[in-house]
Amino acid sequence: MKFPERLTTLFVLCLLPFSLIAQIPVFVSGTEGFKSFRIPAIVRAGNGDLLAFAEGRVEGAGDFGDIDIVMKRSSDGGKTWSGISTVAAYDKLQAGNPAPVFDLSDPAFPKGRLFLFYNTGNNHENEVRKGKGLREVWYKTSADAGVTWSEPVNITTQVHRPKQPDVDPKYNFSEDWRSYANTPGHAMQFVSGKYKGRIYVAANHSAGDPKPHSTDYQAHGFYTDDHGKTFKLSETISFEGSNESTAAEISGGRLMFNARNQKGDVRARIVAVSEDGGEKWDTTYFDHNLPDPVCEGSIITIGKNKSKNILAFSNAADTRSRDNLTLRISFDDGQTWTKQYVIDKSTKGEKDFTAYSDIVKTGKNTIGVLYERDGYKAIVFKSVDWRK
Repeated sequence: MKFPERLTTLFVLCLLPFSLIAQIPVFVSGTEGFKSFRIPAIVRAGNGDLLAFAEGRVEGAGDFGDIDIVMKRSSDGGKTWSGISTVAAYDKLQAGNPAPVFDLSDPAFPKGRLFLFYNTGNNHENEVRKGKGLREVWYKTSADAGVTWSEPVNITTQVHRPKQPDVDPKYNFSEDWRSYANTPGHAMQFVSGKYKGRIYVAANHSAGDPKPHSTDYQAHGFYTDDHGKTFKLSETISFEGSNESTAAEISGGRLMFNARNQKGDVRARIVAVSEDGGEKWDTTYFDHNLPDPVCEGSIITIGKNKSKNILAFSNAADTRSRDNLTLRISFDDGQTWTKQYVIDKSTKGEKDFTAYSDIVKTGKNTIGVLYERDGYKAIVFKSVDWRK
């Protein structure tokens, strides 16, 4: 390991309370030029390196302001992490919601190419919901696993439906999309079946003026079948209030979409299943086996069990507060969740003790969990052997 990387890890370890040492610190608020870090995302490169992304919030913990997307690398399975690098920014405004994914099916890049989807914004979310601002959608790519990056590509007109002043005068402006956010967490790529190679990004938007109980929010996805040349939108999830979302491939070329219920009336995850690779939704329901306090979750495919896919899912599995971060395993395409592991939880009832998380397959039997801890004081990493 290079000395600066070791020094960075030792430095942040010294700043943390002893109780946090069981987890490996990756981003620690108040260090490396940022007062706060939020919104973790993680992927694994072909050489085994782990790439951890987050929002680096320069001036404070608020969701809007001078926010950059930052990255760190681990070459030893998450035991130590490199110094920080900024991979996307929007001047003194907001660049956020990092959604990384490796494209492993493009013949032009036989070693794979990393896509980083992200959003920019020029006003607070609630103001954008009122039509006073714009959220845009971009991506950057890297052919060397995040060492160097392309110039950003703006795909807003393909995957977003903001108000457009030059459209047909009969256009119903009450249905224009306003707030907009990818995921949070990783994007995904189909590895088998009819839609093999499709890159899919779970997302959400608000439509028209703000409504009571956040029912102007609805989730959707967007995808590319030509390695980022063009993009298409999915059908919108039918449940009003569906919000921050994640997706994974299940058997038969199908897609399972998993979203937060912003309404908060049902404290469980919203699940939608698509038979056509995430274009339309064949069934949508609340999965009461996945309790949720109105927070974010992460889902990935980690293997096969006969004809079914094995899935892993993480979230703050509590109906009242952001706590009790739990990893669950399903051996039947997410119909049931037969294994569960408590990753971390408060011992003294601390507020927002474990909140947002993202997960990545790190080995045959291991999953890496990157998550927010202890009231957003740090984003930490923990490895779990899910076969035990």
